[in-house]
Amino acid sequence: MTGTHLLGIDFGTGGCKVTVITADGHVAGEAFAEYQTMHPHPGWSEQDPAHWIAAVSSTVSRALGNAKIPPSAIAALALDGSTHNAVLLDEFDHLIRPVIMWTDQRSGEQGRRLEAEASDLILRIGMHRPTPTWTLPQLAWLREHEGDAYRRIRRISFTKDYVREWMTGVWGTDWIEAQGSLLFDARQRQWSPELCALIDLPLGTLPPIVAPTAVAGRLRPEPAKAMGLLDGTPVVVGASDTAVEDYGVGAIAPDDAIVKMATAGNVNVMVAEPRPTRETLTYPHVIDGLWYSVTATNSCASSNRWFRDALGGEEVVEECRTGEDAYVQLDRRASRVPAGSGGVLFHPYLLGERSPYWDPMLRGSFVGFTMRHGKDHLVRAVLEGIAFSLRDCLEALRRHGFNVRQAVPIGGGAKSPLWRQILAAVLGVPLRRVAVTDSSFGSALLAGVGVGLFASAEAAVRRCVRILEIVEPDPALAECYEALFPVYLDTQKALAPVNHRLHTFEERYHA
Repeated sequence: MTGTHLLGIDFGTGGCKVTVITADGHVAGEAFAEYQTMHPHPGWSEQDPAHWIAAVSSTVSRALGNAKIPPSAIAALALDGSTHNAVLLDEFDHLIRPVIMWTDQRSGEQGRRLEAEASDLILRIGMHRPTPTWTLPQLAWLREHEGDAYRRIRRISFTKDYVREWMTGVWGTDWIEAQGSLLFDARQRQWSPELCALIDLPLGTLPPIVAPTAVAGRLRPEPAKAMGLLDGTPVVVGASDTAVEDYGVGAIAPDDAIVKMATAGNVNVMVAEPRPTRETLTYPHVIDGLWYSVTATNSCASSNRWFRDALGGEEVVEECRTGEDAYVQLDRRASRVPAGSGGVLFHPYLLGERSPYWDPMLRGSFVGFTMRHGKDHLVRAVLEGIAFSLRDCLEALRRHGFNVRQAVPIGGGAKSPLWRQILAAVLGVPLRRVAVTDSSFGSALLAGVGVGLFASAEAAVRRCVRILEIVEPDPALAECYEALFPVYLDTQKALAPVNHRLHTFEERYHA
Protein backbone atom coordinates (compact mmCIF):
# COMPACT_ATOMS: atom_id res chain seq x y z
CA MET A 1 0.00 0.00 0.00
CA THR A 2 1.51 3.31 -1.10
CA GLY A 3 -1.35 5.78 -0.56
CA THR A 4 -1.47 8.18 2.37
CA HIS A 5 -5.21 8.97 2.38
CA LEU A 6 -8.51 7.08 2.58
CA LEU A 7 -11.75 7.78 0.78
CA GLY A 8 -15.31 7.12 2.00
CA ILE A 9 -18.42 7.37 -0.16
CA ASP A 10 -21.95 7.64 1.27
CA PHE A 11 -25.07 7.19 -0.85
CA GLY A 12 -27.73 8.81 1.30
CA THR A 13 -31.37 9.13 0.37
CA GLY A 14 -30.86 12.66 -0.94
CA GLY A 15 -27.34 12.64 -2.33
CA CYS A 16 -23.77 11.35 -2.47
CA LYS A 17 -21.20 12.54 0.09
CA VAL A 18 -17.48 11.85 -0.35
CA THR A 19 -14.91 12.36 2.41
CA VAL A 20 -11.12 12.12 2.09
CA ILE A 21 -9.19 11.62 5.34
CA THR A 22 -5.59 11.30 6.43
CA ALA A 23 -4.32 8.19 8.20
CA ASP A 24 -4.92 9.84 11.59
CA GLY A 25 -8.53 10.75 10.83
CA HIS A 26 -8.33 14.40 9.82
CA VAL A 27 -10.70 15.40 7.02
CA ALA A 28 -8.69 16.59 4.03
CA GLY A 29 -11.47 17.17 1.52
CA GLU A 30 -15.20 16.68 0.96
CA ALA A 31 -17.79 16.99 -1.79
CA PHE A 32 -21.52 16.41 -2.15
CA ALA A 33 -24.00 16.05 -5.00
CA GLU A 34 -27.77 15.75 -4.75
CA TYR A 35 -29.85 13.36 -6.82
CA GLN A 36 -33.54 13.23 -7.48
CA THR A 37 -36.20 11.13 -5.80
CA MET A 38 -39.25 10.64 -8.00
CA HIS A 39 -42.80 10.45 -6.59
CA PRO A 40 -44.95 9.15 -9.47
CA HIS A 41 -47.93 8.48 -7.14
CA PRO A 42 -48.85 9.56 -3.60
CA GLY A 43 -46.71 7.60 -1.15
CA TRP A 44 -44.30 6.32 -3.81
CA SER A 45 -40.56 7.07 -3.79
CA GLU A 46 -38.23 5.90 -6.57
CA GLN A 47 -34.70 6.63 -7.80
CA ASP A 48 -32.69 5.98 -10.96
CA PRO A 49 -29.33 4.26 -10.26
CA ALA A 50 -27.78 6.17 -13.17
CA HIS A 51 -28.04 9.25 -10.95
CA TRP A 52 -25.91 7.51 -8.29
CA ILE A 53 -23.18 6.82 -10.85
CA ALA A 54 -23.27 10.40 -12.11
CA ALA A 55 -23.13 11.76 -8.56
CA VAL A 56 -20.17 9.65 -7.45
CA SER A 57 -18.30 10.43 -10.67
CA SER A 58 -18.45 14.15 -9.96
CA THR A 59 -18.05 14.12 -6.17
CA VAL A 60 -14.93 11.95 -5.93
CA SER A 61 -12.95 14.15 -8.30
CA ARG A 62 -14.11 17.31 -6.52
CA ALA A 63 -13.23 15.86 -3.11
CA LEU A 64 -9.73 15.04 -4.35
CA GLY A 65 -9.42 18.58 -5.67
CA ASN A 66 -10.58 20.03 -2.36
CA ALA A 67 -8.05 17.83 -0.55
CA LYS A 68 -5.32 19.00 -2.94
CA ILE A 69 -3.94 15.50 -3.36
CA PRO A 70 -3.22 13.38 -6.45
CA PRO A 71 -5.18 10.18 -7.18
CA SER A 72 -2.12 8.14 -6.19
CA ALA A 73 -2.57 9.34 -2.59
CA ILE A 74 -5.72 7.23 -2.13
CA ALA A 75 -4.80 3.92 -0.48
CA ALA A 76 -8.35 2.52 -0.61
CA LEU A 77 -12.00 3.46 -0.68
CA ALA A 78 -15.20 2.04 0.85
CA LEU A 79 -18.89 2.71 0.37
CA ASP A 80 -22.03 2.92 2.46
CA GLY A 81 -25.62 3.73 1.61
CA SER A 82 -29.22 3.90 2.71
CA THR A 83 -30.67 0.43 3.15
CA HIS A 84 -33.65 -1.52 1.74
CA ASN A 85 -33.29 -0.14 -1.81
CA ALA A 86 -33.34 -3.20 -4.08
CA VAL A 87 -31.87 -2.80 -7.58
CA LEU A 88 -33.54 -5.37 -9.85
CA LEU A 89 -31.59 -6.65 -12.86
CA ASP A 90 -32.64 -8.94 -15.71
CA GLU A 91 -30.70 -11.69 -17.51
CA PHE A 92 -28.78 -9.05 -19.49
CA ASP A 93 -27.93 -7.07 -16.31
CA HIS A 94 -30.28 -4.31 -17.43
CA LEU A 95 -32.26 -2.37 -14.84
CA ILE A 96 -35.85 -3.69 -14.83
CA ARG A 97 -37.52 -0.66 -13.26
CA PRO A 98 -36.69 2.36 -11.09
CA VAL A 99 -35.56 1.48 -7.58
CA ILE A 100 -38.29 1.42 -4.93
CA MET A 101 -36.78 3.37 -2.02
CA TRP A 102 -37.03 2.61 1.68
CA THR A 103 -39.29 5.66 2.13
CA ASP A 104 -41.85 4.23 -0.32
CA GLN A 105 -45.19 3.33 1.30
CA ARG A 106 -46.99 1.47 -1.50
CA SER A 107 -46.54 -2.01 0.00
CA GLY A 108 -48.53 -1.40 3.18
CA GLU A 109 -51.23 -3.91 2.22
CA GLN A 110 -48.65 -6.57 1.37
CA GLY A 111 -46.88 -5.94 4.66
CA ARG A 112 -50.11 -6.33 6.62
CA ARG A 113 -50.85 -9.56 4.78
CA LEU A 114 -47.37 -10.93 5.54
CA GLU A 115 -47.82 -9.89 9.17
CA ALA A 116 -51.12 -11.76 9.37
CA GLU A 117 -49.83 -14.89 7.65
CA ALA A 118 -46.25 -15.24 8.91
CA SER A 119 -45.47 -12.69 11.63
CA ASP A 120 -43.81 -15.17 14.01
CA LEU A 121 -41.62 -16.66 11.26
CA ILE A 122 -40.58 -13.24 9.98
CA LEU A 123 -39.74 -11.91 13.45
CA ARG A 124 -37.89 -15.08 14.46
CA ILE A 125 -35.64 -15.17 11.38
CA GLY A 126 -35.70 -11.62 9.99
CA MET A 127 -36.02 -9.91 13.41
CA HIS A 128 -38.39 -7.24 12.05
CA ARG A 129 -42.01 -6.59 11.17
CA PRO A 130 -42.88 -6.53 7.43
CA THR A 131 -43.63 -2.83 7.01
CA PRO A 132 -43.20 -1.01 3.65
CA THR A 133 -39.61 -0.09 4.54
CA TRP A 134 -38.33 -3.59 3.80
CA THR A 135 -37.47 -5.33 0.55
CA LEU A 136 -39.69 -8.35 1.31
CA PRO A 137 -43.05 -6.48 1.20
CA GLN A 138 -41.77 -4.27 -1.64
CA LEU A 139 -41.10 -7.38 -3.73
CA ALA A 140 -44.46 -8.82 -2.67
CA TRP A 141 -46.09 -5.68 -4.10
CA LEU A 142 -44.07 -6.00 -7.31
CA ARG A 143 -45.03 -9.66 -7.68
CA GLU A 144 -48.70 -8.71 -7.34
CA HIS A 145 -48.83 -5.52 -9.41
CA GLU A 146 -45.94 -5.81 -11.89
CA GLY A 147 -45.75 -9.55 -12.39
CA ASP A 148 -43.83 -9.38 -15.66
CA ALA A 149 -41.12 -7.25 -14.04
CA TYR A 150 -40.95 -9.64 -11.09
CA ARG A 151 -40.54 -12.70 -13.32
CA ARG A 152 -37.65 -11.02 -15.14
CA ILE A 153 -35.53 -10.67 -11.98
CA ARG A 154 -32.25 -12.58 -12.26
CA ARG A 155 -30.06 -10.62 -9.83
CA ILE A 156 -30.75 -8.26 -6.94
CA SER A 157 -28.32 -5.67 -5.66
CA PHE A 158 -28.59 -2.69 -3.32
CA THR A 159 -27.59 0.96 -3.61
CA LYS A 160 -23.92 0.94 -2.59
CA ASP A 161 -23.42 -2.61 -3.88
CA TYR A 162 -24.70 -1.67 -7.33
CA VAL A 163 -22.23 1.22 -7.51
CA ARG A 164 -19.40 -0.92 -6.13
CA GLU A 165 -20.10 -3.54 -8.82
CA TRP A 166 -19.87 -0.76 -11.43
CA MET A 167 -16.48 0.08 -9.93
CA THR A 168 -15.07 -3.45 -9.62
CA GLY A 169 -17.24 -5.85 -11.62
CA VAL A 170 -17.79 -7.92 -8.45
CA TRP A 171 -21.32 -8.67 -7.17
CA GLY A 172 -21.88 -8.99 -3.43
CA THR A 173 -23.20 -7.38 -0.26
CA ASP A 174 -22.43 -7.33 3.46
CA TRP A 175 -24.38 -8.92 6.30
CA ILE A 176 -25.81 -5.58 7.49
CA GLU A 177 -27.21 -4.57 4.10
CA ALA A 178 -28.63 -8.08 3.75
CA GLN A 179 -30.36 -7.76 7.12
CA GLY A 180 -32.18 -4.71 5.74
CA SER A 181 -33.95 -6.82 3.12
CA LEU A 182 -36.01 -8.97 5.53
CA LEU A 183 -34.89 -11.95 3.43
CA PHE A 184 -31.81 -12.75 5.52
CA ASP A 185 -31.02 -14.91 8.54
CA ALA A 186 -28.47 -12.73 10.35
CA ARG A 187 -27.76 -15.31 13.05
CA GLN A 188 -26.72 -17.85 10.41
CA ARG A 189 -25.23 -15.22 8.06
CA GLN A 190 -27.14 -16.57 5.06
CA TRP A 191 -30.18 -15.82 2.93
CA SER A 192 -33.28 -17.43 4.40
CA PRO A 193 -35.04 -20.07 2.27
CA GLU A 194 -38.14 -19.69 4.47
CA LEU A 195 -38.41 -15.92 4.00
CA CYS A 196 -37.66 -16.07 0.28
CA ALA A 197 -40.34 -18.76 -0.10
CA LEU A 198 -42.97 -16.29 1.09
CA ILE A 199 -42.66 -14.53 -2.29
CA ASP A 200 -41.30 -17.42 -4.38
CA LEU A 201 -37.94 -15.67 -4.76
CA PRO A 202 -35.08 -17.93 -5.92
CA LEU A 203 -32.09 -17.76 -3.55
CA GLY A 204 -29.78 -17.46 -6.54
CA THR A 205 -31.06 -13.97 -7.30
CA LEU A 206 -29.50 -12.67 -4.06
CA PRO A 207 -25.84 -11.58 -3.79
CA PRO A 208 -22.99 -13.40 -2.01
CA ILE A 209 -22.36 -12.25 1.58
CA VAL A 210 -18.97 -10.75 2.48
CA ALA A 211 -17.59 -8.91 5.51
CA PRO A 212 -17.85 -5.09 5.59
CA THR A 213 -14.05 -4.81 5.87
CA ALA A 214 -13.26 -7.22 3.03
CA VAL A 215 -11.63 -5.95 -0.16
CA ALA A 216 -14.33 -6.54 -2.79
CA GLY A 217 -12.04 -5.87 -5.74
CA ARG A 218 -10.10 -3.13 -7.47
CA LEU A 219 -11.17 -0.18 -9.56
CA ARG A 220 -11.58 -0.92 -13.25
CA PRO A 221 -10.14 1.58 -15.76
CA GLU A 222 -13.40 3.16 -16.94
CA PRO A 223 -14.94 4.00 -13.52
CA ALA A 224 -11.49 5.01 -12.24
CA LYS A 225 -11.22 7.53 -15.06
CA ALA A 226 -14.77 8.80 -14.44
CA MET A 227 -13.96 9.48 -10.77
CA GLY A 228 -10.42 10.75 -11.24
CA LEU A 229 -8.81 7.82 -9.41
CA LEU A 230 -6.19 5.26 -10.38
CA ASP A 231 -7.36 1.96 -11.77
CA GLY A 232 -6.42 -0.85 -9.41
CA THR A 233 -7.28 1.15 -6.27
CA PRO A 234 -8.64 -1.28 -3.63
CA VAL A 235 -12.40 -1.06 -3.01
CA VAL A 236 -13.62 -2.26 0.40
CA VAL A 237 -17.17 -3.61 0.75
CA GLY A 238 -18.59 -1.21 3.36
CA ALA A 239 -22.02 -1.43 5.00
CA SER A 240 -25.28 0.42 5.58
CA ASP A 241 -25.09 4.13 6.32
CA THR A 242 -26.48 3.70 9.83
CA ALA A 243 -24.04 0.95 10.78
CA VAL A 244 -21.09 2.92 9.44
CA GLU A 245 -22.24 6.08 11.22
CA ASP A 246 -22.43 4.22 14.52
CA TYR A 247 -18.96 2.85 13.96
CA GLY A 248 -17.48 6.13 12.72
CA VAL A 249 -18.47 8.09 15.84
CA GLY A 250 -17.04 5.49 18.20
CA ALA A 251 -20.11 3.44 19.15
CA ILE A 252 -18.23 0.15 19.36
CA ALA A 253 -19.20 -1.31 22.76
CA PRO A 254 -22.44 -2.42 24.45
CA ASP A 255 -24.61 0.48 25.76
CA ASP A 256 -22.93 3.00 23.45
CA ALA A 257 -25.70 4.98 21.69
CA ILE A 258 -26.26 7.42 18.85
CA VAL A 259 -29.10 9.72 17.84
CA LYS A 260 -29.28 10.25 14.11
CA MET A 261 -30.66 13.56 12.81
CA ALA A 262 -30.51 13.02 9.06
CA THR A 263 -33.15 12.47 6.35
CA ALA A 264 -34.57 9.89 8.72
CA GLY A 265 -33.90 9.78 12.45
CA ASN A 266 -32.69 6.88 14.58
CA VAL A 267 -31.93 6.13 18.19
CA ASN A 268 -29.44 3.24 18.20
CA VAL A 269 -27.99 1.38 21.17
CA MET A 270 -25.17 -1.16 20.88
CA VAL A 271 -25.80 -4.61 22.38
CA ALA A 272 -23.80 -7.82 22.81
CA GLU A 273 -26.46 -10.08 21.29
CA PRO A 274 -29.60 -9.67 19.15
CA ARG A 275 -32.78 -8.82 21.07
CA PRO A 276 -35.52 -8.47 18.44
CA THR A 277 -38.90 -7.01 19.43
CA ARG A 278 -41.94 -5.85 17.48
CA GLU A 279 -41.16 -2.22 18.31
CA THR A 280 -37.44 -2.14 17.52
CA LEU A 281 -35.07 -2.96 14.67
CA THR A 282 -32.09 -5.29 15.07
CA TYR A 283 -28.90 -5.29 13.00
CA PRO A 284 -25.42 -6.79 13.19
CA HIS A 285 -22.63 -4.23 13.68
CA VAL A 286 -19.64 -3.84 11.37
CA ILE A 287 -17.61 -5.31 14.25
CA ASP A 288 -18.23 -9.03 14.19
CA GLY A 289 -20.10 -10.21 17.30
CA LEU A 290 -21.62 -6.82 18.16
CA TRP A 291 -25.22 -5.84 17.34
CA TYR A 292 -27.33 -2.73 17.59
CA SER A 293 -31.01 -2.16 18.30
CA VAL A 294 -32.77 0.69 16.56
CA THR A 295 -35.89 2.76 16.78
CA ALA A 296 -36.46 5.01 13.81
CA THR A 297 -38.52 7.98 12.69
CA ASN A 298 -39.09 8.35 8.95
CA SER A 299 -38.88 12.15 8.65
CA CYS A 300 -36.22 13.84 10.75
CA ALA A 301 -34.05 16.45 9.03
CA SER A 302 -36.23 15.88 5.95
CA SER A 303 -39.07 17.56 7.88
CA ASN A 304 -36.83 20.57 8.43
CA ARG A 305 -35.91 20.50 4.74
CA TRP A 306 -39.61 20.33 3.82
CA PHE A 307 -40.23 23.43 5.94
CA ARG A 308 -37.33 25.25 4.26
CA ASP A 309 -38.56 24.36 0.79
CA ALA A 310 -42.27 24.99 1.45
CA LEU A 311 -42.19 27.98 3.82
CA GLY A 312 -38.60 29.20 3.86
CA GLY A 313 -38.53 31.04 0.56
CA GLU A 314 -37.35 34.24 2.22
CA GLU A 315 -34.36 32.45 3.74
CA VAL A 316 -33.51 30.64 0.51
CA VAL A 317 -33.46 33.94 -1.38
CA GLU A 318 -31.25 35.47 1.33
CA GLU A 319 -28.88 32.50 1.07
CA CYS A 320 -28.53 33.13 -2.66
CA ARG A 321 -27.90 36.83 -2.00
CA THR A 322 -25.48 36.65 0.94
CA GLY A 323 -24.32 33.04 1.15
CA GLU A 324 -25.69 32.56 4.67
CA ASP A 325 -27.19 29.08 4.95
CA ALA A 326 -31.01 29.09 5.03
CA TYR A 327 -30.99 26.65 7.96
CA VAL A 328 -28.81 29.01 10.01
CA GLN A 329 -31.33 31.77 9.35
CA LEU A 330 -34.23 29.51 10.35
CA ASP A 331 -32.40 28.53 13.55
CA ARG A 332 -32.02 32.21 14.37
CA ARG A 333 -35.78 32.63 13.96
CA ALA A 334 -36.42 29.64 16.23
CA SER A 335 -34.08 30.99 18.91
CA ARG A 336 -36.30 34.09 19.29
CA VAL A 337 -39.14 31.91 20.60
CA PRO A 338 -39.24 30.39 24.12
CA ALA A 339 -39.13 26.63 24.60
CA GLY A 340 -42.47 25.06 23.78
CA SER A 341 -43.10 27.37 20.82
CA GLY A 342 -45.97 29.10 22.56
CA GLY A 343 -47.99 25.90 22.68
CA VAL A 344 -47.55 24.98 19.01
CA LEU A 345 -46.81 21.31 18.30
CA PHE A 346 -45.50 19.69 15.13
CA HIS A 347 -45.79 15.98 14.31
CA PRO A 348 -43.16 15.04 11.68
CA TYR A 349 -45.03 12.16 10.04
CA LEU A 350 -44.51 13.39 6.47
CA LEU A 351 -43.79 9.85 5.21
CA GLY A 352 -45.90 7.86 7.63
CA GLU A 353 -44.00 6.62 10.67
CA ARG A 354 -41.93 3.75 11.89
CA SER A 355 -41.11 3.52 15.61
CA PRO A 356 -43.10 3.12 17.67
CA TYR A 357 -46.31 3.23 15.59
CA TRP A 358 -45.38 1.40 12.36
CA ASP A 359 -48.18 3.21 10.56
CA PRO A 360 -47.64 4.33 6.93
CA MET A 361 -50.88 6.36 7.01
CA LEU A 362 -49.83 8.85 9.69
CA ARG A 363 -49.44 12.46 8.50
CA GLY A 364 -47.63 15.56 9.61
CA SER A 365 -49.47 18.27 11.52
CA PHE A 366 -49.15 21.64 13.20
CA VAL A 367 -51.41 21.85 16.26
CA GLY A 368 -52.19 24.75 18.57
CA PHE A 369 -51.37 27.87 16.55
CA THR A 370 -53.42 31.04 16.91
CA MET A 371 -53.44 34.56 15.49
CA ARG A 372 -50.58 35.53 17.80
CA HIS A 373 -48.26 32.86 16.41
CA GLY A 374 -45.97 33.44 13.45
CA LYS A 375 -43.30 31.81 11.38
CA ASP A 376 -40.77 31.86 14.22
CA HIS A 377 -43.07 29.66 16.32
CA LEU A 378 -43.57 27.21 13.46
CA VAL A 379 -39.81 26.94 12.87
CA ARG A 380 -39.10 26.10 16.51
CA ALA A 381 -42.08 23.74 16.65
CA VAL A 382 -40.56 21.75 13.79
CA LEU A 383 -37.25 21.35 15.66
CA GLU A 384 -39.05 20.42 18.88
CA GLY A 385 -41.50 18.07 17.16
CA ILE A 386 -38.69 16.10 15.57
CA ALA A 387 -36.96 15.92 18.96
CA PHE A 388 -40.20 14.63 20.50
CA SER A 389 -40.39 11.97 17.79
CA LEU A 390 -36.86 10.88 18.71
CA ARG A 391 -37.89 10.83 22.40
CA ASP A 392 -40.77 8.55 21.36
CA CYS A 393 -38.13 6.28 19.81
CA LEU A 394 -35.98 6.38 22.95
CA GLU A 395 -38.93 5.44 25.16
CA ALA A 396 -39.62 2.40 22.95
CA LEU A 397 -36.07 1.20 23.61
CA ARG A 398 -36.42 1.79 27.34
CA ARG A 399 -39.68 -0.19 27.45
CA HIS A 400 -37.71 -3.22 26.27
CA GLY A 401 -34.91 -2.81 28.80
CA PHE A 402 -32.31 -1.08 26.64
CA ASN A 403 -30.11 1.37 28.52
CA VAL A 404 -29.13 4.81 27.17
CA ARG A 405 -27.14 7.06 29.51
CA GLN A 406 -25.65 9.38 26.88
CA ALA A 407 -25.61 9.51 23.09
CA VAL A 408 -23.66 10.87 20.14
CA PRO A 409 -25.75 13.13 17.86
CA ILE A 410 -25.02 12.57 14.17
CA GLY A 411 -26.35 13.67 10.79
CA GLY A 412 -26.92 17.08 9.26
CA GLY A 413 -29.29 18.19 12.02
CA ALA A 414 -26.59 17.63 14.64
CA LYS A 415 -24.65 20.58 13.20
CA SER A 416 -27.20 23.00 14.68
CA PRO A 417 -26.23 24.19 18.21
CA LEU A 418 -29.86 25.12 18.93
CA TRP A 419 -31.18 21.75 17.83
CA ARG A 420 -28.55 19.93 19.91
CA GLN A 421 -29.63 21.95 22.95
CA ILE A 422 -33.30 21.15 22.30
CA LEU A 423 -32.57 17.47 21.75
CA ALA A 424 -30.51 17.05 24.94
CA ALA A 425 -33.33 18.62 26.97
CA VAL A 426 -36.08 16.58 25.29
CA LEU A 427 -34.21 13.27 25.64
CA GLY A 428 -32.91 14.05 29.11
CA VAL A 429 -29.46 12.62 28.38
CA PRO A 430 -26.07 14.26 27.71
CA LEU A 431 -24.99 14.42 24.07
CA ARG A 432 -21.35 13.68 23.27
CA ARG A 433 -20.42 15.64 20.15
CA VAL A 434 -17.56 14.29 18.05
CA ALA A 435 -15.52 16.03 15.38
CA VAL A 436 -16.92 14.16 12.35
CA THR A 437 -20.29 12.39 12.14
CA ASP A 438 -20.71 11.70 8.43
CA SER A 439 -21.07 8.06 7.46
CA SER A 440 -18.57 8.71 4.67
CA PHE A 441 -15.97 9.25 7.43
CA GLY A 442 -16.82 5.84 8.89
CA SER A 443 -16.52 4.31 5.43
CA ALA A 444 -13.08 5.85 5.05
CA LEU A 445 -12.07 4.18 8.33
CA LEU A 446 -13.38 0.84 7.04
CA ALA A 447 -11.30 1.32 3.90
CA GLY A 448 -8.22 1.65 6.10
CA VAL A 449 -9.14 -1.45 8.09
CA GLY A 450 -9.68 -3.39 4.88
CA VAL A 451 -6.19 -2.71 3.52
CA GLY A 452 -4.41 -3.07 6.87
CA LEU A 453 -3.68 0.59 7.58
CA PHE A 454 -5.24 0.02 11.03
CA ALA A 455 -4.67 -3.09 13.12
CA SER A 456 -8.41 -3.51 13.73
CA ALA A 457 -11.71 -1.69 13.42
CA GLU A 458 -11.45 -0.73 17.09
CA ALA A 459 -7.91 0.60 16.60
CA ALA A 460 -9.11 2.86 13.81
CA VAL A 461 -11.71 4.42 16.13
CA ARG A 462 -9.20 4.92 18.94
CA ARG A 463 -6.83 6.71 16.59
CA CYS A 464 -9.29 8.82 14.59
CA VAL A 465 -12.49 9.67 16.55
CA ARG A 466 -12.24 12.93 18.54
CA ILE A 467 -14.71 14.25 21.15
CA LEU A 468 -15.40 18.01 20.93
CA GLU A 469 -17.88 18.66 23.75
CA ILE A 470 -20.55 17.23 26.04
CA VAL A 471 -23.97 18.95 25.75
CA GLU A 472 -25.76 18.57 29.09
CA PRO A 473 -29.58 18.92 29.29
CA ASP A 474 -30.59 22.41 30.41
CA PRO A 475 -32.79 21.92 33.52
CA ALA A 476 -35.28 24.69 32.65
CA LEU A 477 -35.70 23.46 29.08
CA ALA A 478 -35.96 19.86 30.25
CA GLU A 479 -38.76 20.76 32.68
CA CYS A 480 -40.68 22.53 29.91
CA TYR A 481 -40.33 19.66 27.47
CA GLU A 482 -41.18 17.04 30.09
CA ALA A 483 -44.52 18.83 30.54
CA LEU A 484 -45.13 19.12 26.78
CA PHE A 485 -44.17 15.60 25.69
CA PRO A 486 -47.37 13.95 27.02
CA VAL A 487 -49.40 16.51 25.07
CA TYR A 488 -47.45 15.57 21.94
CA LEU A 489 -48.32 11.89 22.55
CA ASP A 490 -51.99 12.60 23.24
CA THR A 491 -52.42 14.66 20.07
CA GLN A 492 -50.68 11.95 18.04
CA LYS A 493 -53.13 9.39 19.37
CA ALA A 494 -56.12 11.63 18.75
CA LEU A 495 -55.09 12.50 15.19
CA ALA A 496 -54.22 8.95 14.07
CA PRO A 497 -57.78 8.03 12.98
CA VAL A 498 -58.12 11.39 11.23
CA ASN A 499 -54.87 10.70 9.38
CA HIS A 500 -56.22 7.31 8.28
CA ARG A 501 -59.36 8.94 6.88
CA LEU A 502 -57.30 11.56 5.04
CA HIS A 503 -55.10 8.83 3.57
CA THR A 504 -58.20 7.03 2.27
CA PHE A 505 -59.58 10.31 0.90
CA GLU A 506 -56.34 11.07 -0.98
CA GLU A 507 -56.18 7.58 -2.45
CA ARG A 508 -59.77 7.87 -3.66
CA TYR A 509 -59.78 11.41 -5.04
CA HIS A 510 -56.14 12.29 -5.81
CA ALA A 511 -54.38 9.05 -6.74
